[in-house]
Amino acid sequence: MTAMARCFKNLNFWLGVALSSVVVAMALTSLFWTPYGPTTMDARHRMEAPSLSHPLGTDQYGRDLLSRVMVGAVNSIVVGLMTVAIGMGAGVVLGLISAWGGRIADEAIMRFSDLLFGFPAVLSAILITSIMGPSAVNAMLAIGIFYIPIFARLTRASALTIKKLDYIAAARAAGRTEGAIIRSHVLPNILSPLIIQATVQFAVAILAEAGLSYLGLGTQPPHPSWGRMLNEAQTFMELAPWMAVFPGLAIAWAVLGFNLLGDGLRDILDPRLR
Repeated sequence: MTAMARCFKNLNFWLGVALSSVVVAMALTSLFWTPYGPTTMDARHRMEAPSLSHPLGTDQYGRDLLSRVMVGAVNSIVVGLMTVAIGMGAGVVLGLISAWGGRIADEAIMRFSDLLFGFPAVLSAILITSIMGPSAVNAMLAIGIFYIPIFARLTRASALTIKKLDYIAAARAAGRTEGAIIRSHVLPNILSPLIIQATVQFAVAILAEAGLSYLGLGTQPPHPSWGRMLNEAQTFMELAPWMAVFPGLAIAWAVLGFNLLGDGLRDILDPRLR
């Protein structure tokens, strides 16, 4: 069965595409239009319930929740892209060096990975923000650093498997350099697991950023962030529960969508599951 045929028959993949597309479409729309300004305050309409004029209601400052949820989607997608780029970019390089650089390089990089694993994203963020101050950039840096050993170990394991295959020996016998072998034979063959891992970690990054923003370590006000919106809503749960419900649903929707997309890609691209 071809990859295209598996794609059409994979329910998780299409559900993930549908859910994640809504998040992406909402983020793209907010770049050009929102019902109200996401930071515009209106004291006359504080904590209004959902209505035709404010479909998701308003918060304690009279700001439109639909507009803030839409702009918050941009923040979540940017965080996901940047953290995966940091982790994947550095992790792939370190993983290839570990697989091809000999025992000393392998031991040094793997022990470095173990050290990074000892500092989860939240602890890394607390450490970084205590030195550099809380911000979205520092939160992205902390989550991205946490992703480096994940991609490094995956790259190393995949590269070591390919390194033992006959066509690698044939390429060496033909006089190809190690760099050319890595570019032409190794990277194309480890791309599938890296894409799958990147999609899954994208969802985790959205959840991690929301958690850090909830703790006050991520995106700072007045810029909208789903996690920060939950933090602000907790004081008004009895008076205006919609202030927490809709940002929470947005986080759950995005994480579920990208997780399903990652699971679907794994089923389609992983040859062991065919």
